[in-house]
Amino acid sequence: MTRPALSLRWKIALTVTAVCCAVAAVLGVLVHNAVARQTVGQVHKETLTDLDEALELYEYGTSREGLNSVLDPAELPPELRTSVHHDRRGSMVGMYQGKRVMWAAAPAGGQVMAVWSPYENTRRSLENLDTAIFGSAVLAATAVALAGLFLAHRISRRLGTTAAVARRITAGDLDARVGDADRGRRRPAPQDEVAAVAAALDSVAGSLQGRLQAEQRFTADVAHELRTPLTGILASAELLPEGRPKEMINDRLRALRRLTEDLLEISRIDSGAERAELASYELGALVRSSVRGMGFDTEVRVVREAVVRTDRRRLDRILCNLVLNAHRHGEPPVVVTVDVPGGASAAAAEGERAEHEAAHGDGPAAVPVVEVRDHGPGFPDALLHRGPQRFRTDAPGRGKGHGLGLTIAVGQAAVLGIGLSFTNAPDGGARAVLRLTPPPEEPPAASPTRPPADPPG
Repeated sequence: MTRPALSLRWKIALTVTAVCCAVAAVLGVLVHNAVARQTVGQVHKETLTDLDEALELYEYGTSREGLNSVLDPAELPPELRTSVHHDRRGSMVGMYQGKRVMWAAAPAGGQVMAVWSPYENTRRSLENLDTAIFGSAVLAATAVALAGLFLAHRISRRLGTTAAVARRITAGDLDARVGDADRGRRRPAPQDEVAAVAAALDSVAGSLQGRLQAEQRFTADVAHELRTPLTGILASAELLPEGRPKEMINDRLRALRRLTEDLLEISRIDSGAERAELASYELGALVRSSVRGMGFDTEVRVVREAVVRTDRRRLDRILCNLVLNAHRHGEPPVVVTVDVPGGASAAAAEGERAEHEAAHGDGPAAVPVVEVRDHGPGFPDALLHRGPQRFRTDAPGRGKGHGLGLTIAVGQAAVLGIGLSFTNAPDGGARAVLRLTPPPEEPPAASPTRPPADPPG
């Protein structure tokens, strides 16, 4: 069983608290030992002084009144009694008449001369000292733990901000900067390690943004500059005499023109200049119209009809690229499926939506899906892990091409705010899955737009 990972904030706070508790414990033990040694030593010294005086009075037969001396007391600790029997004097804490006392004893004419001093106050003082030390240690540990938690929270928050900006940059937001997130906050004059990491991330993001923008400008400029001479070449090629050479030249020129248009489209997507013009459409009819207009032998299956809010031109561009990629790099049959997983038929779905709205006041949660599938070798592993890359097809067996079709499909899907994923079917073949967005609830007068019907023939 995997233990849950502690955040850096709690690691720092717990480490500071543990160190504070360890230091407090060591200091407490040292203070206790020093005070106890001094206090008990004072009582021990006074008791031995009384013992010397009692022995002197006993030797001269003088009265020992005023001294707490006893001959052969029964409550003398056995260890101390044994020591006296071996002609050694000593002292020890024990009991006398139900009270705790400090005993001191020495041999006196074959008997045991014992002197005692009260020890209750000394013991109580030591207990009060221990209580004070423990309370001070708890207060100090709590204060240090709170201070450590506050410091760790600040460090963790700054690192969290830096990580969030890094994730935004990874997601494509090259304008994100840690300095913008920290603007308005009072920052320390000396630059610490966290600030250095944030500054380094901002520097990397700025450099990366500059290079990408330069690349985008270069791509757009090259594609734009190619359009004019390419248009002239295409017009000039039409003047060539009919024949196989003219067909070959026109075919290559058309491929070059498509590449130029693709590069221009990618540069617009990368620059963020593309904006979707959304409207409501019947998805099944829209897919049939797009696929039929390509002229390929492609099967369209509408399992469940759905109404989506999308940009028809951009969705058509995505579908055309996916279907073209399936025919170019896959094997027939190529099947385009429209479905609403977990949904129902169109008429039943409309009735269920009305009931759901009446009961809950919101729309159905089912997401319309368009799947484009071929039965070829499938997508290569590099594409499945890293996504489509420009000018790469990744597998010789999938045919030739400049590798921009899937890149454009991904970019247009991002403009529409819909999901596009690439997988391989368990029984073989590549699968591209679009997850579209149902339209928000509209007034009763509004109705979805049907694509124009294709002319007969």
